[in-house]
Amino acid sequence: MSTSLESKRGSFNKHPDFNKKILVVDDEAAILQTLRYNLERSGYAVVTASDGRSAVAIALREQPDLVILDIMLPVLDGIEACKEIRKTSSVPIIMLTAKDQEIDKVLALELGADDYVTKPFALHEFLARVKARLRRPLPTPGQERENAISLGGIVLDPSRQHLTVRGKDVSLAPKEFALLRVLMENPGRVVTRQTLLDKVWGYDFEGEQQTVSVHIRWLREKIEEDSRNPRHIITVRSRGYMFKE
Repeated sequence: MSTSLESKRGSFNKHPDFNKKILVVDDEAAILQTLRYNLERSGYAVVTASDGRSAVAIALREQPDLVILDIMLPVLDGIEACKEIRKTSSVPIIMLTAKDQEIDKVLALELGADDYVTKPFALHEFLARVKARLRRPLPTPGQERENAISLGGIVLDPSRQHLTVRGKDVSLAPKEFALLRVLMENPGRVVTRQTLLDKVWGYDFEGEQQTVSVHIRWLREKIEEDSRNPRHIITVRSRGYMFKE
């Protein structure tokens, strides 16, 4: 672990909004202890786990406001644990990874993670990511139903997180659904890759724009009749993407 994660003198400013519960999952005891100490010092309640299977059980039992989940875990790795948590919860998830491979980051985001932080990382950056995720409101029961969007035989229902393509139900991962929604809400308009990163992954996401390209490819494979010659999701060279009916 980088020395940038070591505890520093001085206290972090506490705020009433920080009185929330965070589940931290890492199999390295030193990292787990350091993150727990600094999060508690910042005013958060913290529960911990050291393997993926325990993380899933604790997430279900404790209902945390945020999950910080390492990818490399024993028993059940972080990717699989993320998938299991996502089956029952929309809790924000930040993945921790020591890998510097784009596919690991993309896979984590595709499977439902909201953000990732690559080790080693600076403590102030880590805490800023935590704060940003906790400040984002989650959907609550009873919210006003959103109208479905129907274009070119594709019907996207945000309220039910449901999609039909030419009359057939199609299952999308959370990021794919959000990506398609942004495009369908702006038919005939070019949406830049940076705008898609901001709206789908969040303004504080520091991933590469290649992340968008990978998800667009996966999305085309699910909704286009011929993904190599897309009719609906059109690439506008050097600018971004456009949805056409």
